[in-house]
Amino acid sequence: MELEGVFPALITPFDRNDEVDVEGFKKNIDYVIDNGVSGLVPCGTTGESATLSYQEHKRVIELAVETAKGRVPVMAGTGSNSTREAIELTGYAEDVGVDIAMVITPYYNKPTAAGLIKHYREVASSVNIPIVIYNVPSRTGTNIQPETVATLSREKNIIGIKEASGDINQVSDVIEKTTQNFTVLSGDDSMTLPIMALGGKGVVSVAANLAPKRVSMMVEAIKNNNIGKARKLHYELAPLYRTLFIETNPIPVKTGAELIGLASGGLRSPMVGMENGSRQQLKKVLKQLDLI
Repeated sequence: MELEGVFPALITPFDRNDEVDVEGFKKNIDYVIDNGVSGLVPCGTTGESATLSYQEHKRVIELAVETAKGRVPVMAGTGSNSTREAIELTGYAEDVGVDIAMVITPYYNKPTAAGLIKHYREVASSVNIPIVIYNVPSRTGTNIQPETVATLSREKNIIGIKEASGDINQVSDVIEKTTQNFTVLSGDDSMTLPIMALGGKGVVSVAANLAPKRVSMMVEAIKNNNIGKARKLHYELAPLYRTLFIETNPIPVKTGAELIGLASGGLRSPMVGMENGSRQQLKKVLKQLDLI
């Protein structure tokens, strides 16, 4: 399977009873697919995976597969700080038809390089579907080093990494050190252009929840070596990239989804709604992009 393009890190909308909004989630998926994305990522950080119950987590993954109907691949977040739990979630994802599992580096317990290698090898060997490593040290407290990624890239079904370290030199080292068939995806919207210039193949995107067409156009322009067009789109989207992280993700993107008429709902505690000043700033950016 070719791992490239735009994969929106889907929000998980909730209804007034703080339950998963099933119909709203399906409509959001149709919106991003109809606007040209390459795949879907349910149950990542943006999907509030940390506050979904196991049953909700499994249900959201299942809904994404059912709604995608094979139109685009589903890369579901199935990681945990417990190897056993990651194996359970990844196995379930495989059983319901997920195409790729995205497995976050174990959070809180801060494993060594040897521990990370053991964790990923055990998860990868438990399933037949491809595995993508998810590196986001600002959330997990663990930064998987390029040498460790290089070791894991030689495992037969570990096919790539979502790199959200924010360190362009680290990304360059990962691309340099890993095998030819290993794919690097940007984990930060604002770094998609430079990462793809280094050899990355796309992005797991927060912004693509709201502006899937523009983000897809930018990535396509980079793939076609149309750097002028890609740069223009990057700078058009730059205010959105910044504003979506003015408060902790996914607070701004869920607020933005509500403002443009997508299913959103509230945030799971301990997350709270966006401050009014930030909300007005986001609203201004969305108007500039003609999204509202």
